[in-house]
Amino acid sequence: MAGSTIETLPSPAAEYIRDIDRALEAYLDDRNDYPGQLLEAMRYSLMAGGKRLRPLLVLLSAKVCGSDPRAAMPAACAIEMIHTYSLIHDDLPAMDDDDMRRGKPSCHAAFGESTAILAGDALLTLAFEVMAKDIQPPATAAACCVALASAAGAANMVGGQVDDLAQESAGADADRSLEMLESIHRRKTGAMLTTSLQLGGLVAGASQQKIEQLDNYGRNLGLAFQIVDDLLDCQGDESQLGKRTQKDSERGKLTFPSLMGVEASRERAAGLITRATDAARSLGEGAEPLVALAEFVLNRNR
Repeated sequence: MAGSTIETLPSPAAEYIRDIDRALEAYLDDRNDYPGQLLEAMRYSLMAGGKRLRPLLVLLSAKVCGSDPRAAMPAACAIEMIHTYSLIHDDLPAMDDDDMRRGKPSCHAAFGESTAILAGDALLTLAFEVMAKDIQPPATAAACCVALASAAGAANMVGGQVDDLAQESAGADADRSLEMLESIHRRKTGAMLTTSLQLGGLVAGASQQKIEQLDNYGRNLGLAFQIVDDLLDCQGDESQLGKRTQKDSERGKLTFPSLMGVEASRERAAGLITRATDAARSLGEGAEPLVALAEFVLNRNR
């Protein structure tokens, strides 16, 4: 795959990412009521970098729906807090057992398991505090809270992770069908990406038609993202990824390359990105950053 970095995206993506980082930092500033080690662990993981894909989708979807993206910044920060909490917990020994994340020791490796668990819990709850307090009007804040809770909860992200772990532990008795694999990842990964777009649309007061167009884009983007993730695990460069590779195959996990093969997986990802870009273009003027972001997801190397 060709190399790609988020900085290669056209304006306003790179500028938005800088704004997201500043806003996230501001939400952790002056938290004198937080225990010091807990705040340090939260900051360590939240400000460790990464693609900022989910908050970027929030801002881009708000803009394409005709809103000032700054109005959607609390939602953008909230979904990145939820994403970071999920990474902290996924890395734990009881889950995916990863000791590296974004080129640094995972939160539990740096701070211990108990602090890492609590840092994840704190980010999860802070996300809803941020949206409830800072999104206006209150009815929109409530709708955003419902959408994000659904995406992050038992029916989607958490449930997808449960089924992913169950598949791994089932061994030879696991359901190794494409339907099961796609079901896991549409919930575990795809729901949060799709909801990122919904949040931007909700803040912008978008029509139901536009929300459905954003959903179509997000569903295809989310599954393509996971396929590329699986390909990077089996073929990526650890120094670029900032985490161990080959870990899924070592654990016998059900992945797209293990089920379909590498070339078929690449073709599937490319087809999904074509559908995503078609959906983005249906949104009309101003959708090019979403098109470029989809192409970035296909060609990313980390």
